[in-house]
Parts: sequence; C-alpha cells; structure tokens
Amino acid sequence: MALFTAVISDLHLCEAEPIDPNRPLWKKFKTKEFFFDDVFVNFLKEIEQRASRRAAKLNKDFQIELILNGDIFDYDSVTRLPEDPIYKVSWLEKRRGLFPEEEKSLYKTEVIMKDHNVFFEALSNFIKSGHKVVFVAGNHDVEFLYPKVQEKIVELLELPDEAKSLVRFCSWFYISNKDTLIEHGHQYDPYCVVQNPIHPLIRLFNRVELRLPFGNLASRYMVNGMGYFNPHVDSNYIMTIKEYVSFFLRYMLRTQPLLMLTWLWSASATFLKSFADRLLPAMKDPLTTETKIEEIANLSNASPRMVRELNEIKVHPASSSPILIARELWLDRAFLILFFFLVIIQIFAFIKLSFDISFFWMLIPMAIFIPFFMFYTNSLRSAVHEFKEPQERILNLSSYICKVDRIVYGHTHIVRHEYIGLIEHLNPGTWSPAFLDVECTKEYSKRLYVWIEPQEDKEHREAKLIEVKK
Repeated sequence: MALFTAVISDLHLCEAEPIDPNRPLWKKFKTKEFFFDDVFVNFLKEIEQRASRRAAKLNKDFQIELILNGDIFDYDSVTRLPEDPIYKVSWLEKRRGLFPEEEKSLYKTEVIMKDHNVFFEALSNFIKSGHKVVFVAGNHDVEFLYPKVQEKIVELLELPDEAKSLVRFCSWFYISNKDTLIEHGHQYDPYCVVQNPIHPLIRLFNRVELRLPFGNLASRYMVNGMGYFNPHVDSNYIMTIKEYVSFFLRYMLRTQPLLMLTWLWSASATFLKSFADRLLPAMKDPLTTETKIEEIANLSNASPRMVRELNEIKVHPASSSPILIARELWLDRAFLILFFFLVIIQIFAFIKLSFDISFFWMLIPMAIFIPFFMFYTNSLRSAVHEFKEPQERILNLSSYICKVDRIVYGHTHIVRHEYIGLIEHLNPGTWSPAFLDVECTKEYSKRLYVWIEPQEDKEHREAKLIEVKK
C-alpha cells in the first residue's frame, strides 16, 4: 500500500495536428506547440522529491501511487488514419476518426503514445523506479478498456517483467489506501455517462464496438469537423445564436463558408448514432458476469458489492431523451425552420392555383416568424453546465458505499478543494490544451495535481492541491 498518492486528470493526450498554412488557426490547440510533455517530466521529478523529503522525516520507505484519473488519452479527437489499414475504413471514419473497435483503438493508442514519446518515456522511468501507476477510465479514454489496448500500452512503455505489475487499469473508479475514492466523475453527467461500465460493448450488424456516450459522439462527429472550436472549454462551443454568428464571421467565413451544412449533417449523425446505440443491449455472458465484477473490484481495491452499488447510483443517459439531445444539437431549431418553410410553401402553392400572386408575399410571414424563432432560441439554455457542480447526495452515497471520507473527481475541468457536508472533495482541473480564444493566447487553467501524504503526528493522510512548478 503506497503512502503517497498523486492524482491528475483530463490531460486529453492526442495526436499532433499538422499546421495548415491556409488555415493557421485550425485546431491550433492540438499542434505540438502546446504539448506539455516537459511539464509532466517536471511533475514526476517534483512528486518524487516531495515524497522523499516527507518519507525521510517519517523514517519510512516511500512509494508513490500516481493516479491518472480519466481522459488521459483523448481517443475521440484522433482523426489520423493508418496508411495501409487491415480493416475497412468507412466514409464517416475518413472524415471524423476511427470507430471504437479494438483493432482501431490499438492504432489510435500507438499514434498518441508515439507523438507523446517524451511523456511516456518519463512515465516508464517513473514506473521502473518502483512507483505505481493506475489508469482510471474516463469518458474520452474508455477505449483503453479493451484488453489488447491495455497490453499495447504496457508494451509501448517498455517495462521489464517485474515492473509490469505496477501498472493497472480500472473501469471507472479506484480506492486509494482505504481513505480516498478516486473517480473521473463522468458517471454522474448524463451527457457523458457510460451506460454499462461493467459490460460496455455492443454488437452492431457486422462488428463489435464500445457504446460511447452522447458527449463523445458530439466531440467526434461535430467538433472534429469544426476545427475552430476547442472541445476542452465549454464556452468555446456552447454559445448564443448572436455569439455563433459573430464567431462565424470572424473566423470561419473564408475558410469554412459551408459551416451550416457541416453542422447539419454532423449533428444529424450524432443524433442518430447516440439514439440507435442507446437501444442496443449490452454484450454480456451471464456465466462470466460475476467474474468480471470481481476483476473490476480487485483492480479498484474494492469489494464486488461496492462495484454493484456504485454502478447503481450513476445517472440516466441523456440519449434516452431524443428531444433533449435534439435541443443540445440545435436540431430542434433546424426542424422548426424547415417545417415553417414547408408549410408556407404549401399554402402559397395552393393559393396560387386560384390567384395570381407573387411568391415574394412569402416574405411577410417569414418576417413575422423571425422574432418568434429568436424568442424560442433565446429562451433555451444548454443543460450541460448543470452537471459541473458536485452533488452532495452522490458524494454521501459514494462515501458510504466505499467507506471513505475523501473523494477526488475530474471531468469538469474545474479546480476544487472543499468540504461538502462531511466529505472532502477535490478536483485538480485539467491539463489539456484548453484556451479561451481561438488564437490560443488565454489559458483556461493552471496545471495542478492532488497530493495526498501521511502526517507526522496523525494517523490519517492529508490532501492538498498543488500547482506544478514550471
């Protein structure tokens, strides 16, 4: 059992985006200029020094447990394709990235780890020094739950056999030192919840793949095709209609003039895929279900009962409500406009059979429709922000189930250290290339980590948020 625990989350490691001279701001946040591999190297040195000093005071040997708490890999943002694939690559995959099938996830893992070779070389050396590393799955890196992908990660880390046991992969949570529950937190966000984390696979017509949450699908099929929106900051892509128009005129008019068509087919693909996947049953074998639960429990330092109970308190997926999904994608606005135009055209076509009137008269009802449409649009607010706040009920239930008094989340990209009721709650925020502007000059957040260490005169460990030294 490690005395020292460090937790980071939401790194969103992805492949390096090549610079397009004709569109220099296109996915600029993904270019190598904003890789933070060197910051990670400094972070590992820093926590080793911190643990060494504290262990010397306590006269104890030290081992660090590094928890990579979800969204470490960002599989949804990988759009690079293999040069000579051994599998079929569909039209949609060529434009928005490979589907979450095991062989394709293997390729994406290799792409990410090779582009971030400095990061993973440092992680490998950290493990070789005798420290533990725990990967906890988030919504954007759920693809590492494939066994072959886990084997590939360990293989690319180039660890000796005796060090491989120091790496483990957890389905969605981990209990550290019997005092801290560490979860990514997406299971309490209806837009990002993995519907069945115990049995995440679904069978389609001719393939098996992971069932992805609505938020992942929106990132894949929409944001990947609109490279001026940064997916790591909500305010970068959730706007009012006035803000969207201003953004389009400033950044996209010349380089992506057909944005409306891109949005319409991308949103439609997201809507259909999320709703269709929601209806498919999970792939599971009743004879191995209990074994799988026991494996998850063992890797998470939990009991099978804890696994079942934590799975029960997750939220209902938003994809079960087509109207809600349509509103988030703005497809309800598109439907209203289309319906209104069809009705007006039908009415005027019928009138024109008896009276010779100009179709320009249609402009009158259209002009009347605009203020009502604007009122409807402005009256709606995205519900995504409602799930950024930790819920006291969930914290209390999780604490009771896991018998801990400290809970660490990620997912929201919002830094927190607070007591909610009797529960200590921490969130280190995000390390991702999150910027408030397209030019990538205004950083969204500092790079922090949760540090948990033993105290000299107390039995329990103390947790704090620390900024990585540059």
